[in-house]
Amino acid sequence: MDAAELAELLTPDGMALLDRTPAVSDGGEIVRAVSRLRADGHGPRLVAAVLTQAKLRLKARGKFGDFAGRMLFTEAGLEQATRLQVAAQHAGRFAAAGITRVADLGCGIGGDAMAMAALELDVTAVDRDEVTAAVATHNLAVWPNARVELGDAASFDLSSVDGVWMDPARRTSGHSDTRRLSDPDDWSPSLDTVFAAATTTPTGVKLGPGIDRDLIPDTAEAQWTSVDREVVELALWFGPLARPGIRRAATVIGAHGIAEMTGPEDSEDAEVGPLGAYLYEPDGAVIRARLIGDLARALDGHMLSDGIAYVTSDRAVATPFAQGFRVLDTMPLDVKRLSARLAADGIGTVEIKKRGVDVDPAQFRKRLRLRGTGRVTLVLTRLEGRHTAILCERLGDVAG
Repeated sequence: MDAAELAELLTPDGMALLDRTPAVSDGGEIVRAVSRLRADGHGPRLVAAVLTQAKLRLKARGKFGDFAGRMLFTEAGLEQATRLQVAAQHAGRFAAAGITRVADLGCGIGGDAMAMAALELDVTAVDRDEVTAAVATHNLAVWPNARVELGDAASFDLSSVDGVWMDPARRTSGHSDTRRLSDPDDWSPSLDTVFAAATTTPTGVKLGPGIDRDLIPDTAEAQWTSVDREVVELALWFGPLARPGIRRAATVIGAHGIAEMTGPEDSEDAEVGPLGAYLYEPDGAVIRARLIGDLARALDGHMLSDGIAYVTSDRAVATPFAQGFRVLDTMPLDVKRLSARLAADGIGTVEIKKRGVDVDPAQFRKRLRLRGTGRVTLVLTRLEGRHTAILCERLGDVAG
């Protein structure tokens, strides 16, 4: 969406048309919708903007729930936006620290600023892109304690606020088809600029979960967050926003609610031992935070192999920090023998998990020639130095 399309959309008639236009995704439906709207006398630019926004509103429900129905988006902005339930956690940090005036630098479409404004923080949201800033202005319009400025995050006057939230742009500029930037010096603002601000002002920073851990300052609390088993971000917290004695945190959000595992540093791995009655796959946030050893000890377990993020135990433990499996059997990782075994057991559906072996799960599944009505999980990994298939069944979804 360019500035001209947005200008047409941000009129009473344009917004009314958007609000009564249902989302369409099928190619034929889109063609019919375009024909219908054009026949009603609407111009091609407005029609394109309305249908794009209707599609993005539907897509955005996974991140913003019912709020998506009144918001505006760019494709890149939605892709990079913080989920509302995660943004609420960010906002809560500032509120708990007693910070009342926050600058959201690199605000994008305004997801984090919305959560801050909802907690009655005074928010100044800044973005350097004109269209994105206009979209954020629309999304924040219902909160009088939030304002949007068009500007460069690196030149913002930090003396006007008590705290800063930064989401450095880590992709090339644009509203769609953007490319990831690997060099932190190319981010906007650069990582050096972010860390410099953190030395003078209470600061929170949103980064990709796979960032080089050597870039994480010793002064920061590093918090990895997963939502429904997907690791969505790394947040770094400085000053009073960082919790005393905590340098590593894994926050797990799911059907169970919110659970957190913390530590003063990377935890020491548990010892390696034999396969027990149960196998656990740690949540990705726990793995990223390197708290696997603490998890293993909490499960009365140990590591399955050196350098492989599987934990085994003789206890069935309900935990939000790992997916649990009951071990049924082990076999050499041989596709012909596995195929014969699964056929004999009437297995027709197989979930494949792998760590420490070079296997394409989709291709491996095809070679198994599955037939039957049973289900099983295959964990393909190294066990006592050998490539092994562990036949398992899932423990039920658990709450912490």
